[in-house]
Parts: sequence; structure tokens; C-alpha cells
Amino acid sequence: MMESFAKVIHGLKVGHLTDRVIQRSKRMVLDALGVGLLGTSTEVFHKASGYSKIYNSNVSSTVWGQPELRLPPTYAAFVNGVAIHSMDFDDTWYPATHPSGAVLPVLMALSEALPPSPKYSGLDLLLAFNVGTEVQGRLLSFAKEAYDIPKRYGEMVGTLGSAAAASKFFGLSVTECQEALAIAVSHAGAPMANAATQTKQLHMGNAARHGLEAAFLAILGLQGNKRVLDSETGFGAFYANYSPKVLPDLDSHTWLLEKQDVAFKRFPAHLATHWVADTAASVRRHLVTDKAPLPIDRIERILLRIPDVQYVNRPFPKSEHEARHSFQYVACAMLLDGVITVPAFHKHQINRPQVRELLGKVELEHPRDNLPNFNTLYCEMSVALKDGAVFTERSDTFYGYWRKPLSQKDLQEKFRANSCRTLSCHTVERLIETVENLEDLEDCSVLTTLLKETSPPKIASKSIYILNTIYHLSL
Repeated sequence: MMESFAKVIHGLKVGHLTDRVIQRSKRMVLDALGVGLLGTSTEVFHKASGYSKIYNSNVSSTVWGQPELRLPPTYAAFVNGVAIHSMDFDDTWYPATHPSGAVLPVLMALSEALPPSPKYSGLDLLLAFNVGTEVQGRLLSFAKEAYDIPKRYGEMVGTLGSAAAASKFFGLSVTECQEALAIAVSHAGAPMANAATQTKQLHMGNAARHGLEAAFLAILGLQGNKRVLDSETGFGAFYANYSPKVLPDLDSHTWLLEKQDVAFKRFPAHLATHWVADTAASVRRHLVTDKAPLPIDRIERILLRIPDVQYVNRPFPKSEHEARHSFQYVACAMLLDGVITVPAFHKHQINRPQVRELLGKVELEHPRDNLPNFNTLYCEMSVALKDGAVFTERSDTFYGYWRKPLSQKDLQEKFRANSCRTLSCHTVERLIETVENLEDLEDCSVLTTLLKETSPPKIASKSIYILNTIYHLSL
């Protein structure tokens, strides 16, 4: 089976890209750049970039939005991958993975670090990006367990997607592609016990870095087990019911992204909390009129009927990362404020007395038909008042989900809100235009040139206003 993966990685050409795949992947690129730029303001990004400064190389790549900081390509990919995932604001695919964060930083780093001749076009970047995404999706499709929200391991496939994308960009042979995947498997996966901590954000950076390292090592002739994708002691060790299959040949190849779109988040938290937010917004309209505050003292009980996802069950979150993984916090924040934006996860927001009081009223139920699966889950919320009144609403989807995708206008507004804190408004607009026409770009390193440009002092209130507008337009 490994050989079939290697042949697909090596053999796919620009001509295999369809219009739908190009358009969808350009949206993924734009969103990943935006959340990555926003992520450069986080504590975990500063820790990761501070650590990476100890590494030096004659060849270097840009850390996005940090013109004074250049790192060896593997560590630029690491730091930019951490930035993308630092707020859990990045895209989510199905079966469950964050496809862009492990792949885009690798290709951006290479587009700048490799010799200027030959030039790598925007189509070259899109092809390698989609190869990396495709490998992730194909591997996940081999295990029934992967269709559910992860319980044991996260980022199993990101490292292999990174290795595949780098292999394609380098133009490796079939044999070298096999070796890169074999090496990458030994770096794959991270325990879910670190969810809702700063260490979880390293998972994405490690996937980007280790996949690129695997490709470099394959070029140098390092060898691995060419059946590691077939074996229960290889990639199959991550899943109890792993059943790999040989990929179709190139003549009958169809992209998974052609059939399955990704979800883009409107606020930075675990995807499952977005159903909760939509439901809470609907319930809030029964409780609040005009601009009146939420009548907290009248609320007796808040009942959430949601899937049983233990690492997103956090009754009293203590940190921003725990709050991003808390059904309870997202429900209470939406009921209280009517909107959730980036600052909603700051510690002083989490610890507001009104929030803590509401959290004490929340109870969870896990209906048997509400499985932990991003394709079928729902949220139902009932708020009981002390006078006996009960208000119940349900959400089966949300705006930004793959069955209800963000409009191109709102995706661009999200990008503006996320990136205007780091780049000038002029540069932001040039990036939007460049990504919009990426398939026509002769030299994709233009993107990294734009990401190095400095910016004037930031006005955070403007970006908060934009994100508020996106959320309210969707309700």
C-alpha cells in the first residue's frame, strides 16, 4: 500500500487539480495565514519562537509577521505551525483533522529557502498543498475510529501530510516518497491528554517540522519500513480498527477535498463548541430584549444535551486553553454576551463573577443518538427559569460548517480581523488579492515577502468589531 501512496504523491500533476479543489484550497490557505498571523500574539508562540532562536543555518525562512526573525526552514515551519494552532482557530476537516496547519508552513518555508531557480509557481504550491491534504484524508478514511472526535491521539496524519507535501514540492522519486512517509510515521501522533494546554499547540508545529525533516532525511537516503502504513505495529498502532487499502491509480484519482469541504471557525475554540454557541445564541433571544443584560438571577438551570467528549467537558475552566475546550464556558459566554470573539478567552473574561455564577448552573446530558462525530452531532440547550418557564433550542449545524460554509466575503473579513493586528491594511489587502489569484502567481515566494512587511500600531477594536459583525450577520 505504501507504494500506491508514493506513486500518487509523485505522480499527481497540476492538471489533476479541479476548479473546486483550487477554490477550496485557496480558502484554506487564506484562513491559515490569518489565524497564523493572529497566533503570533500568543504566549505559546513566543515560547516556541524563543526556543527556536537557538538554531542557526545558512538557509533561513520567514516567521510570519516577524520581519526581524528568520529561522532554518524546519524551525520556521515549526513556529508558524504553532502560530496557526495556538488559538484552535484553524480549519477542521472530516474525518477529524486540522489539514492546513501541518502543510502550509512547510511549503511557505521551502518557497523561500530553496534556490531562486527554478521558481515555484502558485500552482506548484497549490498542488503540493493538496497532496499533503489528500494524504491526511486518505489515511483517516482507513479507520472507523477516525470518523469520531479523537479520544486517544491527535495529529496522527499531519506529520505524514507535511512529509507528502514537502516530497511533492522537492520533486522526490517514488522511492524517496516512500521513505519520507516511513520516517514520518515514527514522528506521528500526540496524546490527547495534553488537549487544553499550551503543549497541544506544539502538536501542529511538530507535525510540520517533523514531516519536513522526514523529506530531508529521505533525500539523504535514510531508509524506513516500506510496509509501515500496512502494519498494525506501524501506522495501525494509532487505531483499533485500521484497515488500509491501495489507492486508486492516477487515471481514476479523485480528490477528497472535491467531495468533502472543510469547516472554518468564527471564534477560536474547539469545533464542537460551535454548535453550543449557535444554540445558546438562539436561547438568548428568548431571555434578552434589546440591549438589556442577561437576567442571571432568574435562571435556575442550564441543560446541554451534547456528545460525550471528555476533553471538551470542563465545568470550571481556569485558563484560556481550557476555556477553548469547554462546552460549559462557550455556552455561558454566549448567553451572557451574545457574541464570542478572540478576547472572550482572556483570563479576566473567564473569571468574571457572572460567568462563574452561570457555570455553576450548567448540567450536561449525553443522548444516545448524539454521537461524538462532526458529521452528525447536535446540541440542544434548555434554560429553566425560577418561575417555571423553560426555553429550548437545538442546532444541527452552524455557519462556517462544511454544510453551511462561510461566504467568501466573511472569510476575507475574518482574515482582515486576524491579520490587521500584525500587518498594515495595505499588505492585508495585497495578501487577499494574491491568494485569490494564487493559481496565476508565477513565483509563490511573493507570499512570504508580503508576510515580512512591517505594520503600523494596531487598533484591536477594529478587528474585534469585524469579528462581531461576522457572527451577528450569521444569526
